[in-house]
Amino acid sequence: MSVASLLPVVVVTGLHRKQRRRAVRELSRYPESAVLYHGMSEGCPCCALREELLPQLVRLSVAGRNRLAIVDLWDGSDPEPLVETIAGAVVPVNIDGTGQSNMDEYVKVVGVVAAIDPLRVLADLRCDDALADHNLHTNPEDDGSVAETLAHQIEYANVLAVGYDPHRGTDSDERELRTGLAMLRRLNPTARALTLATRQLIPAALAGFDVEEAAQRVDPALALLPTQGEDDGVHTLLWHRRRPLHPGRLYEALKQLVPVAERSRGRFWLANRPGALLAWDAAGASLSVGDCGPWLAALSDEEWEEFPPERRAAAAMEWDPHYGDRMQLLSFTSPGLDVEAITEILDGCLLTDDEIAAGESAWRLLPDAFEELLNPVA
Repeated sequence: MSVASLLPVVVVTGLHRKQRRRAVRELSRYPESAVLYHGMSEGCPCCALREELLPQLVRLSVAGRNRLAIVDLWDGSDPEPLVETIAGAVVPVNIDGTGQSNMDEYVKVVGVVAAIDPLRVLADLRCDDALADHNLHTNPEDDGSVAETLAHQIEYANVLAVGYDPHRGTDSDERELRTGLAMLRRLNPTARALTLATRQLIPAALAGFDVEEAAQRVDPALALLPTQGEDDGVHTLLWHRRRPLHPGRLYEALKQLVPVAERSRGRFWLANRPGALLAWDAAGASLSVGDCGPWLAALSDEEWEEFPPERRAAAAMEWDPHYGDRMQLLSFTSPGLDVEAITEILDGCLLTDDEIAAGESAWRLLPDAFEELLNPVA
């Protein structure tokens, strides 16, 4: 199959079901389009993807009767793994029982649309309820929260399709609308945001989607975080430092830092774990901390070659003579954010001059306050 005959695919994601269905209906106006649904609250979503959705997409492509496939994701689905699988980044797909072919020989993801109600953005980004509490989960083992799921959907998409009820019209609604739209712009400044009523969704959704670029955008090691500033009352703090964080002081400060913003994320390093690049991912009052592998400064020249060029280039651009690519880079976004207070708390968690002077051997002996978060008991 030639590249020219690849079936274009648009993936539509979003917790806000009414807006997502509106977006799917709008996209289905495209001539000779087909809508496929993926995700379920019972069973295995991975099995549904591999055994149902992917073969359906291939059959549509082979038949050649459709010019667009629209994949409507279940409410609480994370679009990233599905998009990467459709793009051929994971496994081949059995077509007819006689052989296997890669997905990227048949289909091409051209857009990822997150359908959002801006009047619900703040409330949902503050909601620590489990998806299962609202029947939004993808399977019985899905323990994701409303806040973290919505944040990930917004940040991964390249198009934000915004829909809201315009007849309400109170001053309170107007303020909430402006704040919600500003929050979207702050969380994903590179996405194209448009209202569902404008009929611009089809050309925006078909404009093209770079799967590798999207993966880098949400990769803690490479992500370009929102810039510091203010937009219609929504503030972003971008905290950038070099020296290591004291694990005990940072852990004690979490109860102040995590709930202070609807969304915070980034990368950081702890003095007692000098080789580990750690990810910070918080939405609402929930924080996830993960070990994303090594800082390149902790590796030999030969080991550098095992990492992709984008990672090596990013490390070289940010290289510090003393700390290498190790850094603290955290963003906090919220209406009315107290930037000075958060900065003071974070700066107080850094090692002091005396602690720095004690050297790395002493840092490694500091109590491992993050052990439970980084190595949870199953």
